[in-house]
Amino acid sequence: MRRSLTSLVRPLTATRGFSTNSEKIVASVLFERLPVVIPKIDPVCGLIAHVFGLGLVGSRFRWRQQYRRRYPDEFLDKSNSRGKGDYQMEYVPAPRITETDKTNDRKSLQRALDRRLYLILYGETFGAPGGKPIWHFPEKVYESEESLRKCAECALQSVLGDLSHTYFVGNAPMGHMVMQPAEKMPDVPSYKQFFFKSQVIASNKFTIGKCEDFVWVTKDELMEYFPESAEFLNKMIIS
Repeated sequence: MRRSLTSLVRPLTATRGFSTNSEKIVASVLFERLPVVIPKIDPVCGLIAHVFGLGLVGSRFRWRQQYRRRYPDEFLDKSNSRGKGDYQMEYVPAPRITETDKTNDRKSLQRALDRRLYLILYGETFGAPGGKPIWHFPEKVYESEESLRKCAECALQSVLGDLSHTYFVGNAPMGHMVMQPAEKMPDVPSYKQFFFKSQVIASNKFTIGKCEDFVWVTKDELMEYFPESAEFLNKMIIS
């Protein structure tokens, strides 16, 4: 059973830059597992390609429309090369729906294989009212680290134990918001929160510590845990 959520803060648009007063700065990590199977092509993209009769060109078109990325032609042509050589290997795709999907075990990475999953924690963190546990991202208050990126690395390392199976995407934060206390909880301090993106590399299981509970959730599921920040997160996270 998922714990009830406590409305802590409301996100506000803020100017760029660090705090000019005693306001705290928090580095948070959006730790994501990328899809491990090819996502299904969006029906709208497929319909466009079908209407215009794009064929193989349509295959490339759909990929680029859906993911906005440039893929090498060699990668997209592999599907046509099967059977043209001296031998033919039968390909049997792995099931998209796993046993973990069926049981909705959100502690496992063996679910939602065609979606991105994000790690969130349940426990004590800065800004929680009365020191009570809440759902939050891996995060740490900025202290004497040489950069906010280093602070974010420390936050994730304290949860995972090491960073050998992680990759931080860039040095700059991907998002920034100001957290202010709700009217019913004026004792909660205000602070600036900077989000850094990190990705899972070559691993399908982590030992998660420094929390009472944790889950790996899709973008849609993430909004269930942070309803008061849903608009901000929906804009910051692409998929």
